[in-house]
Amino acid sequence: MCASPADAFPPTDEAVFRVRGLTKTYGSGEAVVAALSGVDLDLFAGELVVLLGASGSGKSTLLNTLGGLDSPSSGELIYRGWDLGQADQNGLTRYRRDVVGFVFQFYNLIPSLTAHENVALITEIAADPMSPDEALQLVGLTERKNHFPAQLSGGEQQRVAIARAIAKRPEVLLCDEPTGALDIRTGITVLEAVQRINQELGTLTVIITHNAAIAAMADRVLTLSDGRLVGTQRNQRRASVRELQW
Repeated sequence: MCASPADAFPPTDEAVFRVRGLTKTYGSGEAVVAALSGVDLDLFAGELVVLLGASGSGKSTLLNTLGGLDSPSSGELIYRGWDLGQADQNGLTRYRRDVVGFVFQFYNLIPSLTAHENVALITEIAADPMSPDEALQLVGLTERKNHFPAQLSGGEQQRVAIARAIAKRPEVLLCDEPTGALDIRTGITVLEAVQRINQELGTLTVIITHNAAIAAMADRVLTLSDGRLVGTQRNQRRASVRELQW
């Protein structure tokens, strides 16, 4: 069984992720579909990276493999010296629990629990969590903590989902179209919460989106097409979310 990644690989100045020749295929024979076709990249501590690409470009597949939700078909997927592609299910479970926070397009909150209780579900199982109150404060929802999801707007529900994801102090925050179901004004509020967490906690943050306007807030912008990394851009300066041109 693999050692707990959080214990075995303390933070260093080296890449958090080293990805080489990563492929992911589904199906077999004539029905085979290549979702990723030889992706090479490195991701570093504290970065905010935007993954751009059209639907079907491989963005979600790449995010799911980085997060340990899916296993690559071939290639190397190394987290701080630990090959996730060779990890067993127990190792991947501990990796997802201890290292990674996920934010999806849909909030996946439990309707019968308040915002505070939804976040507390994670803090009760994490090794070194912040308090639910602290996590909700980081996303600006202290005054709404005792409200149920049905009493919250879509943007507030997404911020609760972000608070839940970061309450366990993950080294990596993976966001899959976090503003995809929101209007522009609400999306800005959600992205401000993500940007604040990246800056204040130093969390490696990866946002996948089809919205090129979001790219200006990143340290680096990676573009995927047909399962391949086809472009890399480093921004000279990270824009604040309020500066983005929607």
